[in-house]
Amino acid sequence: MSDGFSNLRARVVNAWDAVMERRRAGTQAPGSQPTGDVGVSRRGVVRIILGVLVFLVLYYPVGMIWYQSIDDDANLQPAPEYVVPGGSKAVATVATMISREADHWAPNMPFWHPAAALDNMPNFQLGEVYAVSRFAVELGDYLGRVRGSSSIDPNLDEAAGLFKYDGRTWYWGQGNIIPTAKAESQYRRGVDALMRYNRDVAAGKTVYDRRADNLIAFLDRVAADLGSASATLDAHAKLGTGYFDMTSDDVFYDVKGKMYGYYLILRDLGDDFSGVIEQKNATLIWQNMLESLREGAEMRPLIVANGKQDSMLVPSHLSALGFHLLRARTQIREIGDSLQK
Repeated sequence: MSDGFSNLRARVVNAWDAVMERRRAGTQAPGSQPTGDVGVSRRGVVRIILGVLVFLVLYYPVGMIWYQSIDDDANLQPAPEYVVPGGSKAVATVATMISREADHWAPNMPFWHPAAALDNMPNFQLGEVYAVSRFAVELGDYLGRVRGSSSIDPNLDEAAGLFKYDGRTWYWGQGNIIPTAKAESQYRRGVDALMRYNRDVAAGKTVYDRRADNLIAFLDRVAADLGSASATLDAHAKLGTGYFDMTSDDVFYDVKGKMYGYYLILRDLGDDFSGVIEQKNATLIWQNMLESLREGAEMRPLIVANGKQDSMLVPSHLSALGFHLLRARTQIREIGDSLQK
């Protein structure tokens, strides 16, 4: 058997040598000396280098265009798998929104992924999660307990902690050696915790206290957050740097994400607390407040410009967004006054 393998090996080697000899003969000029595979190798290296350069030139721009998705659908409704009859519609909508974003999460992409070069989409998503984290905290502190005297629901406590997780966290990159959990996986766990709570509400095992004072407490928190966002917008708008500003779009989309998140939450809290709102004759001002939030959340300029407020040529998109934000904040305060009467 060993002789058979030796003969087969010898035949293969001879055939290979013959092929290479013909190849060398075909690439030689008449009268020239054999040059081996040097020319062929050089051409191959050049082709590889050119291919890599073309790939790198196209990889990030095309990948960014493909991955970019700022989903500000103001008509988003709870997905069927998150609808719980007898539960909170606002909780179901939050679960739908976060699940959608977690499936296409951008803020923590590593440098070799095209989405790592994006900034508008990541800031929008971080703004959304911030609004949801505030909602989860208020659920645990007020809406999900009896007048604040009972213990916090364990599912709400878990959800509030998970939604505070740094959205820029990937397996590595936070100074850790041991891999850690990605942000989107933590947010999915937060959604699971919210849905356990919502099912318990429907089953009568836990509390979702639809009282006016609980709604007022949440509205106060939203108004405070919007006030902080308006201060950030104002600080950047005063710079008046026009189109040559690398941070204004980050601020714009972060605040836009917060307004979008709060719009969806408050829209469906209006359904959850419809009895209280109607009883206090606050339906009209509630709808006006939602419209103000929606107008800001749906702003999408082609290029975010930070012009001076009296400029004739360069708009100030930060100021325009701030107008809708402050109008919504004022209306939220008016709703709070109406609910206290």
